[in-house]
Amino acid sequence: MAPDVAQPSPQAAPSLTAAPLPARPEQLQALVAAHFGFIWRLIRRHGLPAPDADDVAQQVFVVATERFDDIAPGRERSFLFGTALRAIATRRRAGARERPDDAVDPRDPVPAADELTSQKRLREMLDAILDKMDDDARVVLVLVEIEGLTAPEVSELLEVPAGTVASRLRRARAAFDAEVKRLEARLAFRSGGRP
Repeated sequence: MAPDVAQPSPQAAPSLTAAPLPARPEQLQALVAAHFGFIWRLIRRHGLPAPDADDVAQQVFVVATERFDDIAPGRERSFLFGTALRAIATRRRAGARERPDDAVDPRDPVPAADELTSQKRLREMLDAILDKMDDDARVVLVLVEIEGLTAPEVSELLEVPAGTVASRLRRARAAFDAEVKRLEARLAFRSGGRP
């Protein structure tokens, strides 16, 4: 359904050995290893550019480090998810939101220019569609369609009933489909064709 989201830069994952830690550095490193990519992609899908996603993801794990003893066993992902949503809202309120430049990491093999342009356009279209959705619908759509979580997993993560997840997902899919049809019609009109 959606183009792949760029991945976090290797430098983006916080180094938990650079600062004093609670007594469990191995557990904290495991927390980062297990959840950093998911949290970073979640932040990007909420419209923050890649450099901001790096910063916000690091903030999330700093909070997790500070509150490690408060995180209930088995609820780490939920804690990180909630922390990420609050950090995203804070960043947006601060007015730091800009469109991504999607710079290519020089260590990565570089795709052809036309492929990069196409991927960038698709990401921009996806971001524009997601930006038009209310937060509740967008979160569920991203978790199910992009992250591949099941409805029961989303229900547990968001701590809402399964019926609420299903309702939000239906609403999000309908909004997504309507926006795609609108974009297709506009492109067809511009090219002189029919939708």
